[in-house]
Amino acid sequence: MACVLEAPLRMSVLSEVTASSRHYVDRLFDLDPQKVLQGVIDMKNAVIGNNKQKANLIVLGAVPSLKVSTKKEFSCWRSSGIVKWKGLMNGGNWLLYLLQQETSSTELRTECAVVLGSLAMGTENNVKSLLDCHIIPALLQGLLSPDLKFIEACLRCLRTIFISPVTPEDLLYTGPDHQTILFNHGAVQNIAHLLVSTSYKVRMQALKCFSVLAFENPQVSMTLVNVSVDGELLPQIFVKMLQRDKPIEMQLTSAKCLTSMCRAGAIRTDDSCIVLKTLPCLVRMCSKERLLEERVEGAETLAYLIETDVELQRIASITDHLIVMLADYFKYPSSVSAITDIKRLDHDLKHAHELRQAAFKLYASLGANDEDIRKKIIETENMMDRIVNGLSESSIKVRLAAVRCLHSLSRSVQQLRTSFQDHAVWKPLMKVLQNAPNEILVVASSTLCNLLLEFSPSKEPILESGAIELLCSLTQSENLALRVNGIWALMNMAFQAEQKIKSDILRGLSTEQLFQLLSDSDVNVLMKTLGLLRNLLSTRPHIDHIMSTHGKQIMQAVTLILEGEHNIEVKEQTLCILANIADGTTAKELIMTNDDILQKIKYYMSHSNAKLQLAAMFCISNLIWNEEEGSQERQDKLRDMGIVDILHKLSQSSDPNLCDKAKTALQQYLA
Repeated sequence: MACVLEAPLRMSVLSEVTASSRHYVDRLFDLDPQKVLQGVIDMKNAVIGNNKQKANLIVLGAVPSLKVSTKKEFSCWRSSGIVKWKGLMNGGNWLLYLLQQETSSTELRTECAVVLGSLAMGTENNVKSLLDCHIIPALLQGLLSPDLKFIEACLRCLRTIFISPVTPEDLLYTGPDHQTILFNHGAVQNIAHLLVSTSYKVRMQALKCFSVLAFENPQVSMTLVNVSVDGELLPQIFVKMLQRDKPIEMQLTSAKCLTSMCRAGAIRTDDSCIVLKTLPCLVRMCSKERLLEERVEGAETLAYLIETDVELQRIASITDHLIVMLADYFKYPSSVSAITDIKRLDHDLKHAHELRQAAFKLYASLGANDEDIRKKIIETENMMDRIVNGLSESSIKVRLAAVRCLHSLSRSVQQLRTSFQDHAVWKPLMKVLQNAPNEILVVASSTLCNLLLEFSPSKEPILESGAIELLCSLTQSENLALRVNGIWALMNMAFQAEQKIKSDILRGLSTEQLFQLLSDSDVNVLMKTLGLLRNLLSTRPHIDHIMSTHGKQIMQAVTLILEGEHNIEVKEQTLCILANIADGTTAKELIMTNDDILQKIKYYMSHSNAKLQLAAMFCISNLIWNEEEGSQERQDKLRDMGIVDILHKLSQSSDPNLCDKAKTALQQYLA
């Protein structure tokens, strides 16, 4: 790949290339090593703070692609102060080439690394060009040098490149194990003492390192909680750094460290350092007095801290009017800034998406469990309209956060019946589900599961909008979460549904797909599929109709599951499906004519697990109920199988449920 800028920018820059810019590159061809060194130093001075000059030098070829084709060859060697060149590279000597040559002096290699770092501080296009030139391997190789100044220059350049949003993280990390690798090489012990350095910059870098190491890493977090520096444990040091008199950057980063340790279980959620120190600090970061960047980081960290803990959610919701405070996150850019301050407007525009994303995330965490908190959130100024607007934003991150917020609020029965219906949130949600990345689809389909609950007014319009076809397609996804959500939503849809809807679901799934789901290796998929079957096979007319068209396949599936190596819950659900079939008028004959199934029911009546015994007895009760046609013949057949003897034994059971159910069944024989 040639090391060039994107075409439009390249053309504009080329037209502005000055003679002086070419002069800097041309000097790098000098045969005198000292002149080459001075040329690099002059280049360094020329590019500092000058983005145009940086772009010029890249276009002129100061930074080559290591794999670029050459038009002609020349050679370079260094012997008795003489330089010999080989391999022409479009327009001058190359900083990367010099950087990697062992024959280059350490001073020259160091200056090359400094210039490359300066070029990286320019535009994102500069960084892209450097990446295209395979700069990362060259700089990493430089870390093997014994010279500390050269190593520092390479590290500074690497840091500049990796903090750019255009640099893929996997260029440095080949997997998710980088925290563990650093941990195993003694990073915690070697960095800990830096937290008490006299230099603020050193303390901050150590703190930032710990916040990254501990994030979603129980191993590191459990170690940090027991590490001490000068007789003081790290959590105590972090708490001191949370104090209001400390710089905001230090407060925020300390809060992130304690948050990660808490989420990893290293610190209890009710520990005073979390409840009285970390949480209030993060709420402070959300206030209007803080910079927009700080408000974003504060809200996102707080959302992570309270995400899974009900009590922390309640405490946060009543701290400093947080719920109302977050509404201000949606007011950027403000009309005032647009009129009075262009720089302020540009700044607000840059952070507006991040603010909305952070607010949605925190609202989602706040409303995850408590009904009163959800009510307060929804009653916040224009909240439902903001969520609906968020679902169609151009930013994927904002859309995802908005869907998560909607999902959290959709757990409220009251809100499903009121606010969700008033704002018809199902419409934008269905639109999101039509074409979105899997990350958004997973949360959106989870939300749809809630909107399809029996008491939700949104259920009917969602059905009319073609949801069955969409959900059936999700059950075929390779993504496990989407399969679970697809079948879960269909299960909710089938609950107390009309026969036509049930028939449409079975038609949409197809028998082949139903069997595929029943043989899925994930127990959640299997359980939700069994739940769907159970809901489909409810009310006698529906049971008889479905079993008349799909009976053979359903009975085959039931047999396979009861014979398979499945847990108690799966087998209990399967026996409940049989009990529903046994409640049909004509469908029960599919059980009575299947001796294999009858033997399995008999087996589970004597099982060691009471749940399975009870489920099996429901099947028997429905089969022998004497008010129904043919009950006498069914009773006789089951008596011949020894069912009555088992019922007598169960009527003496110490389990009151089993005892009562057995006695009720025996009464059918006596009536």
